[in-house]
Amino acid sequence: MLGICSALGHRISERSLLSPSVFSHILHLVFQVVSFAPFTLFPTPVPKAVFSQALAVQTHYNTLVDKISQDADFLQEALASTITVDDFTARLFKIHQQILKEGRSQSIVLGLNRSDYMLDQRENDTPSLKQIEINTIAASFGGLSSRTPDVHRHILKMAGRLEESERILDNNPAAGLARAIAKAWELYGSEKAVVVFLVEDVQRNIFDQRYVEYELWKRNIHVIRLRFEDVFKAGSLDQDKRLFVDGKEVGVVYFRNGYMPDNYTSEQSWDARLLMERSRAVKCPDISTHLAGTKKVQQVLARPGVLERFFPDQPQAVQQIRATFAGLYTLDLGPEGDKTVSMALAAPERFVLKPQREGGGNNIYGSEICQVLEQVKESTERTAYILMDKIHPTPVRNYLMRQGSPLKISNCLSELGVFGAYVRQGKDMVTNECVGHLLRTKSSEHSDGGVAAGVAVLDNPLLF
Repeated sequence: MLGICSALGHRISERSLLSPSVFSHILHLVFQVVSFAPFTLFPTPVPKAVFSQALAVQTHYNTLVDKISQDADFLQEALASTITVDDFTARLFKIHQQILKEGRSQSIVLGLNRSDYMLDQRENDTPSLKQIEINTIAASFGGLSSRTPDVHRHILKMAGRLEESERILDNNPAAGLARAIAKAWELYGSEKAVVVFLVEDVQRNIFDQRYVEYELWKRNIHVIRLRFEDVFKAGSLDQDKRLFVDGKEVGVVYFRNGYMPDNYTSEQSWDARLLMERSRAVKCPDISTHLAGTKKVQQVLARPGVLERFFPDQPQAVQQIRATFAGLYTLDLGPEGDKTVSMALAAPERFVLKPQREGGGNNIYGSEICQVLEQVKESTERTAYILMDKIHPTPVRNYLMRQGSPLKISNCLSELGVFGAYVRQGKDMVTNECVGHLLRTKSSEHSDGGVAAGVAVLDNPLLF
């Protein structure tokens, strides 16, 4: 990726020597030969104060997710309405219940998550950091975002903007994510055990995963890549619930798949997920941590007094987390949910309607909110969604470098992600870190969708 981007940066810096038609032809030839991760031509300005705020609160979010995953009563209460109408969440919750009934086979917990934010800019106000969601399974782009700083440093140097190039922050989430995986593997206690990357059949984002994988190989940790189908066909548990696949003992399962209903292509996929959850292998995430990242849990956490349940003697942690919450509203049946429906129908442009789905491109905006709510407002089906205040970031002008797209300046909106990593053994938190950041930028004409969905591109923050 870096070599490709460096070449493009060199051509762009010489654009004054080329006619637009010749420049477009060069880009066309490049795009025919290679495929690269999309990126912005220049880094995006981000206020230093809110960037620091996002990094500072991440270890609290790590702790919060971990505490939620251990609180079976809370998960039951929070998801009670959702699992009656959302089949996917219900299937996950059924596995969770079975594991609770059998007893957890592994006391080591590995969490790799990414908390995503946008900057809410109201009239004459300073921008405020507001969380969009927290991803507790398959949080991506820790690998590629470890490479983008060098891309923008090179482009800025070629453009004669040396001072700005020196302000691009170092960033290596891949190393931090791998460090946590390696610690969990070490605690598992078998040098012969492998780390499994549980992946999709078709990998559109394989190089992002490879950067994390290579960091593990540097530590002499053997990594293999498997699909649900492979685990179902060749996986088994011994009498001690150790997981073996094709004769290899599995110490850690790192899920880069399994976060959307379409990932489970058959009952065999669900059987494979259950097999792994029942095993002694360290799961990233385990099923309860997966559920802790649902939209419904996010909404319940915003209720008065709920954060205090998890941080009873830490008012500062509560304050730091709560400061990042946007308005979140229940659609459960009853007066409170009815009020939410009325509020959304009266001013849909103020809100986002969010289903219990990951992967980008699932949220509902504007007049479509009215269409959906009019259909389900009197039904339990509405409890499959939550409502959230729409965040209003300030657009910034930039070029989005994407394969097959014309080079043009666009009004852009950015989303800041912060990577967290933690390992717990029993009651002891072994490591709890903020391990890096990610900036994704898209044209303001798009309401929703990430890089993998083909809407956003990779970026870097330029702090001011």
